Amino acid sequence: MRLQWKPWRPRFPRAAMLAGAILLAPQAHAAPDWLYQAGNRLEAIADTGATDLYLSGYAHHGRGTYTRERLAELNEQAWGVGIGRRLRNDRGNDEMVYALGLSDSHRKPQLMAGYGHEWIQPLGAGLEAGGGFTAMLMSRADYFHGIPFPMVLPIVSLGSRDIKLRASYVPRLSQHKGNGDVLLVFFSMRL
Repeated sequence: MRLQWKPWRPRFPRAAMLAGAILLAPQAHAAPDWLYQAGNRLEAIADTGATDLYLSGYAHHGRGTYTRERLAELNEQAWGVGIGRRLRNDRGNDEMVYALGLSDSHRKPQLMAGYGHEWIQPLGAGLEAGGGFTAMLMSRADYFHGIPFPMVLPIVSLGSRDIKLRASYVPRLSQHKGNGDVLLVFFSMRL
């Protein structure tokens, strides 16, 4: 079965769709059925999902994984903004495609675009909690000379269906004391 994409939708950020396509379709000309279905799913999210605004503001660097001197150099004010589309699926969970830019730990631009899936648990009184993952392409000046690279991270959320406090965690990838874990905290709000 051949993967066929409909024309790009001008009302949705092309970067998020491109990231999803790159992550899910490295060889679209020989796409298996699951890849065709994934492409259709991304398109459904982009076409029928609610539009969300993302506001980033805080990146907590693990106090036990960085030296005191290194922590003094790092930026924890990760201000940024993004946009995405989110669809509550037939199982009551959220799927999203997004593009987000923020100030990284070195006060340089960090750009991300990708797909996220959260399993939603209602808490009552209009509140809900979510947990899941995001698969994305990320671009940072200090990794691969700014060339986008793939990354999969956990995400959690707490709030109402339309306004949520969200967080994603980057685990420590090195035993070197200069590189540690980071917790990124941000808001999402339905437009």
